[in-house]
Amino acid sequence: MKESISGYTQLAGVIADPIKHSLSPMIHNKAYELEGVDAVYLAFEVTKENFNQAIESIKTFNMLGINISMPYKKLALEACDELSKEAQLIGVVNTIILRDGQLVGYNTDGIGFIHSLKSQQVEVKNKSVTVLGAGGAGKAVICQSALEGVKEINVFKRKNKTYHNVKEELEIISQQTGTLIRLFDYEDSQKMEEVIASSQIIVNSTQLGMGEDNSIPTPSMKSITSQHVLVDLIYHPLETEWLRQGKEKEAKIINGLGMLVHQASYAFNLMTKKKMPVEKIEEFLKETWQ
Repeated sequence: MKESISGYTQLAGVIADPIKHSLSPMIHNKAYELEGVDAVYLAFEVTKENFNQAIESIKTFNMLGINISMPYKKLALEACDELSKEAQLIGVVNTIILRDGQLVGYNTDGIGFIHSLKSQQVEVKNKSVTVLGAGGAGKAVICQSALEGVKEINVFKRKNKTYHNVKEELEIISQQTGTLIRLFDYEDSQKMEEVIASSQIIVNSTQLGMGEDNSIPTPSMKSITSQHVLVDLIYHPLETEWLRQGKEKEAKIINGLGMLVHQASYAFNLMTKKKMPVEKIEEFLKETWQ
C-alpha cells in the first residue's frame, strides 16, 4: 500500500460478494509500488441491489478501473457500453475501464491462461486440448484457446442441469472461431482416458485438489505420459496431488499461479498502460504464502 496519498492518487478496485479473501489488492498494490503508479487498489463487497450504482462509480470517481469477481461477472457484461472480442465470446466480464466516457468490458482470464503457458514455453496453436470442467475459468480457457488457433478442444462436464446450456454455448463458440469443440460427460471415465491419451495439453479447471483435498480430476494417471502438459488452475497448493503424480510420469506441469498473475497483469496494463513485473509479483506471492 502507498505510504502517502495525495489529491493526485487514483482509485481502482475489485467488486465481489464475498471479497475479503481476494488476492487482487495485494497483487495490484504491490505492482503500483514497483512501477511507481500513484494509485490505490481496494476490495469492495457490494450487494446485487447496489451493483449498478457501484459500476457507475467508475465514471463518478474517474477510476482507473474495476475488476469483477463472483457472482457479478455476467451482470458486469450487461453494464458495459462496449465489449472486447473475448468478453463477447466468453459472455462474462472481469475487468472494466473507462475510455472516452464509455465503460469498456474485458475478460482477462483466458489471456492470462495463454500467457502463463507461453511463459513456460508452451504454445496451444494446432494442439489438442482437453479441459476438465466448464465453469467460468474453464470457459475462459476454452474461448481463448479457440481464438489462439488450437486444433480441437475436448471438454468434460458433469451431466447436471446446466449441461445442455453449456453444450449450446460451446457450439456457438465453435461456430464463431472455427474450432472443433466437443463436450463429454465427466463421469464417462473410459472416454476421458481415450481423449487424454490423444491430447497434448490437459487443463483442470475444477476444484478437485484444492487446499487439503488430495483427490485428482482424472480417473487415473495411466494415460498421462512425458509428452503431456498438465495445467492445474488451482494455485493453493502450488503443487496439487494431480500435478505431483504428473511430475512422476515426467509430464510438464504448470500450476495456477501464472494464470492468476498474468490475468491481473493484463488488467493492470488496461488500467495503467504500464507493464506489470510478473516475475517479481509471483515471487512476492510465494514469499507471502511461506
